[in-house]
Amino acid sequence: MRCGMWTGIALLGACVCSQAQWLNQPTPGAPRTADGKVNMTGPVPMVNGKPDLSGIWQVLPEPRPPGLFGLGESPNSKYFRNILADYKAGEEPLTAAGRESFRRNTLPGVVGPSVKCMPDGIPHADVLPEPFKIIQTPGEILMLYEVETIFRQIFIDGRKLPADPSPTWLGYSVGKWDADTLVVETAGFNDLSWLDAVGHAHSEDMRVEERFRRIDYGHMDVRVTMTDPKMFTSPVTIHFIEELMPDTDVFEHICYENEKDAPHQAATAGK
Repeated sequence: MRCGMWTGIALLGACVCSQAQWLNQPTPGAPRTADGKVNMTGPVPMVNGKPDLSGIWQVLPEPRPPGLFGLGESPNSKYFRNILADYKAGEEPLTAAGRESFRRNTLPGVVGPSVKCMPDGIPHADVLPEPFKIIQTPGEILMLYEVETIFRQIFIDGRKLPADPSPTWLGYSVGKWDADTLVVETAGFNDLSWLDAVGHAHSEDMRVEERFRRIDYGHMDVRVTMTDPKMFTSPVTIHFIEELMPDTDVFEHICYENEKDAPHQAATAGK
């Protein structure tokens, strides 16, 4: 829905975007002001006694010059750029292995897996400057990410995480309600995705806790904690706000495997 190419030395990904098919399609049941606009500070919708997280969401960006690298991309979150943005330079809680993987990922010519049209992992997919859709049912919550047109299942039917999972890009997720907050535990990742645009990596041992709380009709508070003893000396927690994108929908977004243009631009940057 938003167009742009994310390029640069530490480039994460490149996309060819199209406007959504159903622009200006009124969201059923949305609270509206007198002028017909969606009341973003309206009451939280409820379903079966729990907050309804359903909708199209996108992370709120922080103030910054336009674009990830000043090239006109979509406004983005600091955690999209750097998952350790809250730490001072030199004080990041990285193990020796974490620092070495970051060093390798920031060598000239190295680009992120998304540039090669590989999926974004968790929690990076939650802080992309692109929308995702939540569909809430009694036993399961679906997340449909516009980027790469991939989906994620969060089971809230009481099942446990698998004891010996096959490593996957988005992991295996189970959730439960803590009052008005959905708490999601995810494990079973592969080690192929990056956590951010600059190149911080994770291992297959990473576990992620996400806490989703809908503040009002148009905003959702999200707190994410990553635990990965191979890469981090202590758990890393980030906190951000997702904003509702009403009266629209997500659209198919496909990145062709073996795409060559963005890696070429990154490798030749500055020449």
